[in-house]
Amino acid sequence: MAYLVSRYPAVSHTFILREIQGLRALGHSISTASINPPDRAPQAMEAYEKREAENTFFVKAQGWRGALAALLYWCLQSPATLYHTLRLGLRLGKGGSWFYGLAYVAEAALVARWMRQRRLQVLHVHFGNASATVGVLVKRLIGCHLSYTIHGPDEFDDVPGQHLALKMAQANDVVCISQFAKGQLMRISQPDHWAKLQVCRLGVDPAQFSYAERATAKATVELLCVGRLSSAKAQVLLVQACAQLRDEGLEFNLTLVGDGPDRGRIERAIAELALGERIHITGSLNQAAVRAHFAHADIFVLPSLAEGIPVVLMEAMSCGVPCISTPVNGIPELIEHGRTGLLATPGDVDSLTTQLRRLIQEPALRHSLAQAAHTKVLADFDLGRNVAQLSATFSAFVGAAA
Repeated sequence: MAYLVSRYPAVSHTFILREIQGLRALGHSISTASINPPDRAPQAMEAYEKREAENTFFVKAQGWRGALAALLYWCLQSPATLYHTLRLGLRLGKGGSWFYGLAYVAEAALVARWMRQRRLQVLHVHFGNASATVGVLVKRLIGCHLSYTIHGPDEFDDVPGQHLALKMAQANDVVCISQFAKGQLMRISQPDHWAKLQVCRLGVDPAQFSYAERATAKATVELLCVGRLSSAKAQVLLVQACAQLRDEGLEFNLTLVGDGPDRGRIERAIAELALGERIHITGSLNQAAVRAHFAHADIFVLPSLAEGIPVVLMEAMSCGVPCISTPVNGIPELIEHGRTGLLATPGDVDSLTTQLRRLIQEPALRHSLAQAAHTKVLADFDLGRNVAQLSATFSAFVGAAA
């Protein structure tokens, strides 16, 4: 089977790489394709990421000559099928743009030819974005079995623009990472398609993100936030909450791991609030460096306004770092307020400050939340167990497609 991702390998998509590695270990033969090139140069990748990049088919890297060759290939192979694919692609163009529609058809032609050359009969796409649009067109060209993993929330922000109902109708199977995602897809799909939808959660390897007790008697508490620096992650609100905590006389440091479009705004907020000695931005880091930060953190904070179920929360919980987040989308399926973590009202700086103050001042609560969170991850978000569930799903429809 083939996996198609918008960008692979990528720092923010490491969980996809782990999933593929787990499936291969269970006997699946998986070839990978990526619409865009990796997000880093090879020298910035870890060894296993370099191997993935070396064996991945990069669609846009084929250039316009490759796209024309693929379109000519399908014109000679099956002109009628290409014609109907082109008509559908023009309907699916981003914002109604015929240019985007034509680009999707060209990308689908490249992926479909690559799949045929490798005799791949199943296409699995992560996310319901433009890559899923390409997946629909690949299925139109070669009649492959098409499945998705839907994460949310981005797919649900523009259901008509993403043609999400059509994608659900065209898919043979749909994996949902949360019950929330499944419910949203049920809402926009015809009931006849609900049987396609099944929940299979993401997960972490407890051996890789191992549990460790935190010291409770600390003069300065270490806060950690890992994630893309974006308005949806709301790190600016975390900076504002830190100003309130500082003014109350609480001792802490905050490390922000990640990079992104909101970095400038976050840096300005840090400067304006005179928090430069307490808050440090590292930029993007590899997994080994992130694990090192988990080892030194006392509290993990992710004040997001929109999420699926963040894998980084699972990683922190697996490592024994008590978490504060928000009850958006699928997060309450991972964090139960007061038992496996604390939840602040989304977008509310005062609520975030309250939850942070509570954990900073109550080391016993940090300890109890960390223990319960670790148990929760082992029960419901163990990578090996969840990949085995996904493997059984894939085995069923890969066998049917053979």
